[in-house]
Amino acid sequence: MADRYLRFTHSTPGRFATRRLGLPQPAELRRWSAERPTLDGPLLHLTAGISAHRDALAAALSRTGLEVRDQAERPAAVVLDATGVRDTAGLGAVHAALHPVVRGVRDSGRIVVLGTVPDPADHHQAAAQQALEGFVRSLGKEAGRGRTVQLVRITDVPGAESTLRFLLSPKSAYVSGQVITTGTLGEQAAATGTADEDKPLAGRTALVTGGARGIGEAVAATLARDGAHVVVLDVPAAQSDLVAVAERLGGTALPLDITAEDAGERIAAALPDGLDILVHNAGITRDRRLQNMPADRWASVLDVNLASVLTTTDALLKAGTIRPGGRIVATASIAGLAGNSGQTNYAASKAGIVGLVRSLGPRALAEHGVTVNAVAPGFIETKMTAAVPLFIREAGRRMNSLAQGGRPVDVAETTAWFAHPGSGAVNGQVVRVCGQSLLGA
Repeated sequence: MADRYLRFTHSTPGRFATRRLGLPQPAELRRWSAERPTLDGPLLHLTAGISAHRDALAAALSRTGLEVRDQAERPAAVVLDATGVRDTAGLGAVHAALHPVVRGVRDSGRIVVLGTVPDPADHHQAAAQQALEGFVRSLGKEAGRGRTVQLVRITDVPGAESTLRFLLSPKSAYVSGQVITTGTLGEQAAATGTADEDKPLAGRTALVTGGARGIGEAVAATLARDGAHVVVLDVPAAQSDLVAVAERLGGTALPLDITAEDAGERIAAALPDGLDILVHNAGITRDRRLQNMPADRWASVLDVNLASVLTTTDALLKAGTIRPGGRIVATASIAGLAGNSGQTNYAASKAGIVGLVRSLGPRALAEHGVTVNAVAPGFIETKMTAAVPLFIREAGRRMNSLAQGGRPVDVAETTAWFAHPGSGAVNGQVVRVCGQSLLGA
């Protein structure tokens, strides 16, 4: 659905009126396209404190497609290596590094701060590294003009490279204020990390549930763009849309009720050669305040949004359908992280997804060689949000640091990053695709 306010603010009278009235002035976000696949401008590489990663990081940044400099007046991106910050004096170095340059970052630019996991055995280091989280979340709310700010806690550079490529590209346009932890690449993950960047998912099979429309359709299209053979699953009632999507993408349609008791077994039977990427996107809402919510409305949402994810994931892992090196990406929601009036059932189901990811991620990687992560969308422009009353819809659009709604492709690009062969060190993460929503931020 068109955002008329966004278009108005980019007209001459709109710019004048919004400035005079102090209204939000959202920037037109630069998203990925085949014609413009990278940010416009150089990448500024800075360091605060003494880093053990400088040379390896410089090499990795050179592979982002951006020109890396140690000085630049108008950078498209800034990477600050703060992994060596261990005390409050080091935090002073963070200020000294970014204070002179932050104003000059180009519109739709990127600021990425690299840190480490706080060390419980060193409270000075832990305090300094945790301070970076508050710093990044605050800077994300200040940055404006479509610029995004992230904190990536790294163990080593190879494990963080796919994340850096994503965050320093137009593909991450609606992701801001996030804290992402990356581990180390195991031998298998390192071997699968040498993918063709134009078609990184070539030779892989991806299953997307709820793929007949909306976000699921965008996810399927993005994975197909990246080379995957996509199996699109949705309820039999949506079969005509499902078949149309599958045919357009050169994929396979799988009409199936994901809540069926034997759904996992039927998926495994439909994929005798195995599966590399499982995207749990199917979901429903049945909103009503708890005092007015009958049991059937509660149960239907929990069945589709959570129980089906748990049972099919268990079945496919047990059957060995998801191959080693595989990826599971589930769909949470900011409602599950922050809560939302009238959505106790939906929020419970999406918070359950977070619990699934955090619990299963380490075990699935250790036992099956499979990573488990989740996207948590905020206000995304879909047919569902288009039906929301005008004033509530406008509030949802503006209540984030980018002052606009996201698009289904923003969720899809984040899913594709999780699915990337080089993302084996990204596990157990829940990343919000919400423009840094003010809800629960």
